[in-house]
Amino acid sequence: MPQITVDYSRTLEPAFDRGGFARALHEAVVEIAAARPDACTTQFRPSTLTASGYADPAEGEHAAVHVSIGLLAGRADETKARLTEAVLDLLREHLAEQDATVHASAEIRDLDPSYRKSDRRSP
Repeated sequence: MPQITVDYSRTLEPAFDRGGFARALHEAVVEIAAARPDACTTQFRPSTLTASGYADPAEGEHAAVHVSIGLLAGRADETKARLTEAVLDLLREHLAEQDATVHASAEIRDLDPSYRKSDRRSP
């Protein structure tokens, strides 16, 4: 916990400072949601195609990035809203200007009570 996924249009790769974003995001999650730094895990998942409305995806007029953060239950709605706004601010800081319209979104959700985590390090 927290479990963080970042889905983004592959066309953003050259302009998206993913390492810097992950570090800043982890710091925000620790500060705002009282998570432990060593518990923050972020996975980046590039998408090969982004379609928006009736636009032709081949034209590259649109790109998207969506951040989903799963937290253990118990955070107030105000805390989740504050974290969501911080995520959007961090995306603006770590994503260079684009010719395309970039659709950025974020959501904070409670992990299901069945959530378990196992850490294992091979010798």
